[in-house]
Amino acid sequence: MPESVVGPRASRPAEGVRAYRLIAAMWIRSSLTYRTSFVLTLLGNLTVTGLDFATILLMFTQVDRLGGWSMPEVALLYGLSTTAFGLADLVFGSMDVLGARIRDGSFDILLVRPAPVLAQLGADRFALRRLGRVVQGGLVLGYALAAVPVEWTAVKVLLVPVTVISGAVIFCALFLVGATFQFVAQDAAEVENAFTYGGTTLLQYPPTVFGRDFVRGVTFLLPLAFVNWIPAAYLLGRPYPLRLPEWTVWSPPLVAVVCCALSGLAWRAGLRSYRSTGS
Repeated sequence: MPESVVGPRASRPAEGVRAYRLIAAMWIRSSLTYRTSFVLTLLGNLTVTGLDFATILLMFTQVDRLGGWSMPEVALLYGLSTTAFGLADLVFGSMDVLGARIRDGSFDILLVRPAPVLAQLGADRFALRRLGRVVQGGLVLGYALAAVPVEWTAVKVLLVPVTVISGAVIFCALFLVGATFQFVAQDAAEVENAFTYGGTTLLQYPPTVFGRDFVRGVTFLLPLAFVNWIPAAYLLGRPYPLRLPEWTVWSPPLVAVVCCALSGLAWRAGLRSYRSTGS
């Protein structure tokens, strides 16, 4: 059954984008039917995600620096990682439902529809309320960019959107890998969340508060350091984690492409191995 959806038709990116757009638009129209409820939910989401930054602010009521980083510098880390993750969560945040779909047999329905499975699953129950995290992260990022002592140049200004977009793509790749793992585990949503939601949480803190071996792991094995640690170090004139070469500040787009390629291969392998629930 899976082979029919990984053939030439399903491999066309334009078709996948179109299917994703149509499904997402359907869910957006549904969520906007009750506008007051939507606005309240969006504000609630913004408030809840803001509690993460409130925790950081509380820390700085007791200390002047965290791992040698000032509050505006930590806010820069927070803003970069939260905005990037918020965009990825908005686009691919529904991937964690794959395990439940496999268990109840509803995943088979996606396989027989004339649309790429990945587009259907990614846009499934598209939640516009997740914009709250993007807005909240963007507000903190705007404050941090205005508060940190950086001598802005055209190169540094360009680096900010490049970093956010690359970080969002890296998180999307993690969402896809986590979903692929559920073909094997079938009940691994929390494992996926440990690397996605957990990943953005650890990136909100400076690399200097973590052990050197841990920093190596999130640089070379799970390349989360390229989401914000390395670009932020360049902007602030700080030493790079693990003393990486200076040119690595422009490597996030390359890392994002590699992550997408590897996660895509993993997804195709997982989809080909799927043999239905047998129900």
